[in-house]
Order: sequence, then structure tokens, then C-alpha cells
Amino acid sequence: MTGPSLADIEAAADRIKDRVRRTPFLRARFLLDPPAPGEILLKLECLQVTGSFKPRGASNALASLTPEEIGRGVITASGGNHGLAVSYAARAADTRAVVYLPESTASEKAEKIAAWGAEVVVEGSVWDDSNDAALARAEADGLTYIHPFADPRVIAGQGTLGLEMLKQSSHCDTFVIAIGGGGLISGIATAIKAMKPEARIIGVEPVGAPTLTESLAAGRVVTLPRIETAAGTLAPRRSTELNLEIIRQRVDEIVLVDDQEMREAARWLWFEMGVAAELSGAAALAAVRAGRISLDAEESVGLLICGAGRDGFT
Repeated sequence: MTGPSLADIEAAADRIKDRVRRTPFLRARFLLDPPAPGEILLKLECLQVTGSFKPRGASNALASLTPEEIGRGVITASGGNHGLAVSYAARAADTRAVVYLPESTASEKAEKIAAWGAEVVVEGSVWDDSNDAALARAEADGLTYIHPFADPRVIAGQGTLGLEMLKQSSHCDTFVIAIGGGGLISGIATAIKAMKPEARIIGVEPVGAPTLTESLAAGRVVTLPRIETAAGTLAPRRSTELNLEIIRQRVDEIVLVDDQEMREAARWLWFEMGVAAELSGAAALAAVRAGRISLDAEESVGLLICGAGRDGFT
């Protein structure tokens, strides 16, 4: 399996243009305390339909299926956001959706997934357990499985964010992106490095779920022995070879933030901008606020606020 090309991402952008929103990319430098050097821009993908970037990938994946694959219905496993996106995309495609969730998923996300018309099954303590169950169900019932981060069609859809950010702020030098399984940063890095090779791509993982950090250090995909973060949408125990290879080639650095730093960043977003971001949605901002990233005085930095929610400030 190979990752998507720039042409694949451009095709995805055309394919999903009527299914997703063009979200704002706002300047926020002087709102930080202390002020960060250079220019800080916030890409508010938390305002995307269903509350995260995920409909980009899910919509592209479903739009790329054959009529027979769509007709069988679709199934996935998710920490919450991908499940919402698949439910949304399935409704648009007029087909059935089944979503497996781990026990750690916020109840309000499970309720929203059901409200979009999907069958919700809660199984396992972490995403990896739910995914095993979803794969077994797909095989048993003949459903079409949509992987949340290792499907090239999903990665291409997420990569449309890279195209969009460069169109909105072509002068941006550095892009800071939260990492769960790695599909989001894989797509964005593929798009941005193809169009602006000198741009810097920095990933952010939770201290309690350093899935790609550990895999890069080991030179292979590793399975974490445990997950110790409340940021459930950034917490698979294992990524895939596809994502690891793209990240190895196109991501310049990965930094770690803890749950309290993400929580404080989420509270800042709510207090200063009226933006309700979940912990994962605040991870990129947390990395800047906590000084994890070295920034120059003239540097323009884009931070992806990738998901909405209340767990970051309640």
C-alpha cells in the first residue's frame, strides 16, 4: 500500500468540495501570554461539519467506493471523530454505517454518531480493541471497512487541509499538527511538502500516547504497552507502516505535550476566542504555549485546532 500523491489530494479536494467547509485561518499572536515570536495562525477545523477535520477523509473515502461497496454498508472503529465523519458521509451516500467505539469515548460523541443514523457498538478499552472487533464484524457481515488513518483515500482527504492552509496563507513557514494514528499529518505533510518543500512540519503527541515517537525511535511500528492520556482521539496503541513511512519522510519533528498543557490550551481557546476545543484539538497550541517548539522572530506558524469538544475545559 502506498500513500497518496499531490494529484490524489487535489482530486480529493475537488471530490469533497460540496461536502466540507472551508474553515478560517486566524491570526492570534498577540493573544498568547507571553506573546510568541513571529506570526501565529489558528486553523479552526473544529468548526468543520461534525466538529473535526475527519469528514474530509471519510467523505473522500466513501466518494471513492464502488456502488457495490457502498451498497453493502460501511463500518469503522473510532475514538469518536472519525465515527462521526463516517456517519455523516454514509448518510450523504444513503447507506448504512456501523461504528465501533472504545469505552473511553465521550458519551456525547456516541450520541451524536447515533443521531447521524449509525449503529453504535461500544467494545474494548482502547481504539485498538474496538478496531479488532470492527474488522471481525466487517468480515462476518460483508460490510465495507474504512480505516480512520491508514486508508490512502482517507489520508488524501485529510491532505486537503494542507492545500487549504497554503491557499489561505501561502507565506506560512511552519505547520503544527496533532498526531493520533498519523493519517492527518501524513496527508497534510504530503500536500505541503509537495507545494512548499522548505516548510517545516511538526507533529504533536500526548506524553501518555507517544505512538509515532516510539515507532520512529525504534525504526519500526511499535505497540504501546498502555495508554495514559485523556486525549482519546490521539491515543491508538499502534500506527501502521504506511503512516510511519510518510511521517519519517515528510515530518521534521515530533514533540510531546501532557494532558494539563492541552487542558490549559483548550481553556485559553475558550476564554480568548470562544472556541470549544477538545484536548486533541488544543494539542498544537499547547506545544507552542509550553515552549516545545523553537520559533524565530520572523516565523509564521500555523496551528491546527483539529477538533471541537468540552473535555478540554470542563
